Amino acid sequence: MAKKIGILCASDTELEPFLERLADKTVTQKSMLSIYEGKYEGTGVVALYSGVCKVNAAIATQILIDCFQVDMVINAGVAGGIDERVKLFDTVISEQSAYHDMTEDILTEFHPWLKTIYFPSDERLVAIAKEYAPQTGHPVLFGKTMTGEQFVAEDKREELRQKYAPLSVDMETAAVAHVCYVNGIPFIGIRTITDTASHDGMENFEKNCETASRISAEVVLKLLKQFAQL
Repeated sequence: MAKKIGILCASDTELEPFLERLADKTVTQKSMLSIYEGKYEGTGVVALYSGVCKVNAAIATQILIDCFQVDMVINAGVAGGIDERVKLFDTVISEQSAYHDMTEDILTEFHPWLKTIYFPSDERLVAIAKEYAPQTGHPVLFGKTMTGEQFVAEDKREELRQKYAPLSVDMETAAVAHVCYVNGIPFIGIRTITDTASHDGMENFEKNCETASRISAEVVLKLLKQFAQL
């Protein structure tokens, strides 16, 4: 049974709904980050926001693993929709994730010698999520997530759709999955959509970020007890 579950978000807006629900919170400062430990309905949780981008997410993930000995990591927050089936405020749970801004053979020919470009999410966590997703009260989709360090607008959205056929895109998920993969730590990404091809642009992201963050947190927290049984 999991003793501690790590929850990593990119921004304070994405993290805040979790902090509101944690009991007995304490905070530790490490590497210019604030890491919060507490309980959610009896389950130990360690939560933080890393800041945007792959390196920040990787730093935060390694801290969760090395310094707080989490048993699994959930990457929560918001994302952009790529697949035409994905609507505003749908939640995408990543079955696999990869970088769209990296030469594709870097991670297959060199460390960590992947078989494909994709980092798999933990099969047990995905199976639990599929079983209990209908109980969350929100639309939940399962598929690929692509990660890269740019805000994806209309022209890039179509390019990613043609090349990778992902459901969503963000700036951190694959990096968190990458660190968990090399450490042998179970990982899953659970992110809610702020912008799509029909609701494009930074203005939609900014307008929808708070609502999407709260939905993502609601989905994660509804699944947390089941995840903790692993």
